[in-house]
Amino acid sequence: MESLPKLNRNQLKYVLIAAMLIDHLAWSFVPTLSVLGQVMHIIGRLTGPSMSVLLAEGYQYTRDKKKYALRLFIFALISVVPFSLYETGKIVTIEQSVIVTLFIAFMIVWMWDSAKLPKAVKVTIVVIACIFSLVCDWAMFAILWALFAYIYRDDEKRKWLSFMVIAFIECSLAMVMSIGSEGGAMRQFFQVGVILVPIVMIFFYNGSKGSKAPIHKWFFYVFYPAHLLILYFVKLWVFSA
Repeated sequence: MESLPKLNRNQLKYVLIAAMLIDHLAWSFVPTLSVLGQVMHIIGRLTGPSMSVLLAEGYQYTRDKKKYALRLFIFALISVVPFSLYETGKIVTIEQSVIVTLFIAFMIVWMWDSAKLPKAVKVTIVVIACIFSLVCDWAMFAILWALFAYIYRDDEKRKWLSFMVIAFIECSLAMVMSIGSEGGAMRQFFQVGVILVPIVMIFFYNGSKGSKAPIHKWFFYVFYPAHLLILYFVKLWVFSA
């Protein structure tokens, strides 16, 4: 039996970008309660959690943590307006993009790894960061996925067990909070798509970085705000026609 094809980190990121685009197209043009909408969102659940796990890897292997953090911070700022326009049609809102969440996650992993603080203080900082992230996409869960992926970086079993525990909590909360809305808990059925993450990461990811060409480092950062702006203007055109 031939082994399953394996993707390096660069190739996996392009798959995740495609999944994100499918998800955002669904939010823009496909009814959430439709079968197609649910399927597209299930695919889209791959991106946020996987990027969180990859961020923990990126922290571990980067040669310059300050540059990594600065890059996340700059593109978090760049994405404020595109994300706000895409989500609400307003220039700026209190809601923030997943890049803000990933920036917070990176800083939390950095703090946990290098700060000479009592563990109780570190846990308190993590809790505060999770609360602060409640206005962001993939609030608190992306932080916890990244943190536990780093803590258990040398223990695959515990890494994915902790991932699934957090995923179960995320899915359960989403479904409970949707009770009373149109479609009820089934409206959030697509959240089960997070269980695809361990499957993809374990069976289709080889752990290698791939080519060091700059495009692979910068593509996601540029694509994220750009595609949100494009989708915003396409929605304006479609729904005003």
